[in-house]
Amino acid sequence: MKRTLHRLSKWSLVVGGWAFLSACGGGNSQPTSPNRMVNQPDNGYVAGVYQDREELRHLCEAPRSGSDPTTGEVFPDQPGSSTDEKLWLRSWSHDTYLWYDELDDIDPAGYGVIEYFELLRTDALTPSGVPKDNFHFTQDTEEYNRQTQGGVSYSYGIEWKFGKLTSPGRELHIAYIESGSPAAQTELMRGARVLEIDGIDFVDDNTQAGVDAINAAIFPDSIGESHTFLFRLRDGSEQEVTLTATEVATQAVNQAKVLDTQAGKLGYLQFNTHIVAAQDQLIEAMEQFDTANVTDLVVDLRYNGGGLLAIASQLGYMVAGADMIQGQVFEQIMFNDKYPNTNPITGNTLQPTPFYDSVIDYDQSQLTDTPLPSLNLSRVFVLTTDSTCSASEAFINGLRGIGVEVVQIGDKTCGKPYGFYPTDNCGTTYFTIQFKGVNAQGFGEYADGFTPNPSPSLQTQIKGCPLGDDLSQDLGHTSEALLSGAITYLETGACPEPEPSVASMTEKAGALEEGLAIRARDPRRQAVIQENRLNQPISR
Repeated sequence: MKRTLHRLSKWSLVVGGWAFLSACGGGNSQPTSPNRMVNQPDNGYVAGVYQDREELRHLCEAPRSGSDPTTGEVFPDQPGSSTDEKLWLRSWSHDTYLWYDELDDIDPAGYGVIEYFELLRTDALTPSGVPKDNFHFTQDTEEYNRQTQGGVSYSYGIEWKFGKLTSPGRELHIAYIESGSPAAQTELMRGARVLEIDGIDFVDDNTQAGVDAINAAIFPDSIGESHTFLFRLRDGSEQEVTLTATEVATQAVNQAKVLDTQAGKLGYLQFNTHIVAAQDQLIEAMEQFDTANVTDLVVDLRYNGGGLLAIASQLGYMVAGADMIQGQVFEQIMFNDKYPNTNPITGNTLQPTPFYDSVIDYDQSQLTDTPLPSLNLSRVFVLTTDSTCSASEAFINGLRGIGVEVVQIGDKTCGKPYGFYPTDNCGTTYFTIQFKGVNAQGFGEYADGFTPNPSPSLQTQIKGCPLGDDLSQDLGHTSEALLSGAITYLETGACPEPEPSVASMTEKAGALEEGLAIRARDPRRQAVIQENRLNQPISR
């Protein structure tokens, strides 16, 4: 028996895609083009006048015909021009962008469509001095739709851990390997460092041709594409491996196991992405923990870039249970001041996201009557890095909002209390910040991330232990620095002393000034994009 999911007013997909550190669309660099406000009626632009966005949408310079092979939906494209596409972006942004009043009204003449989109974001900074909007990007719609069908992407099955990205001295390690992938058929393991790719010196090559070849090999764009990598393994030996790209399905829950500690039974959950497939995997893990009578839980979110907010809400319920939640909201979304009470995309009245306490039928957009298991915990440990983002941060913030003690072990999170509706127009899916989320206590200002601190004094500081990501041990091993730190804190109430040998690679490529940079998957966008097919496909 099912009931309509009328109250599922908040969603989340992740921000997927890549940040290009070279001159490519979708990156973090801020364009520096001049603000031009010349009235040029011949191209349809009139300063200060914005045509209805829906009248301009789907007018395309190169309209698609037929149906999308991944969704079966007929393309809505109509003959138009690149100017129509740019004017749609202008009107769409002015209407729905969270900080629309911080946008310059720029004449689109002389810009490419993607180039113009890059101009339609705020230049404001956070308190720490970084761009307030680091989540403005595009993705080819066909690729986006392919990734939404179950977390599938073309890859070797390696989750990369980026360190220094410019030569000399680039650093790229394996963070983990997806089961059943091409990389899983080799002897490669977490912590292996890339030395060469197709005979090119990955560490020190500083030629444009070499960097282009490196980029192409790290991010294959077709099935069957092969490249040869030379790795240095954790034991110091070197191994050459030829990897062939294929379709790799992301495993949302990579590990779920019970550990015996001096403080009792501890559940460990390696949770990598908030995709639809995660629901059943999380339920299975929670039932395992419940049967084992765990008294504490570690949720490893260090590489979880986000995903469906509804999954984060369900996980929050499964951790805390009904007694802790007592009808409080998981998150409330806020759009710009043009829409204080209404969702500008769906037209629906704004309603808070609850802690979902039952199984969701994601295909039919319905809540079912099947209850979720719960551990009824008043405390949870989270393992984090700067790749912990979006819906993962909402999970942390949502639980803190109802009084659950969150203990953070690791590095500062990425800082993304924002979301958007991925919107296709003429074959490109656009991602622009349209709302922010706050918890039951009204807090959502963590654009600079959550930081672990033994003695927190700010709302963005969480009680816990600052420790670097440890690539010298397998994830889930009790000797691995972050998990070991959580166990130490659980047993003693204090943080361990950081080990000098622990490899923490949180260096930002943007701070590097010399050498050609490879492109990196932005940790804030790294989870595989999932299409929300319910009535309100909000992305996080």
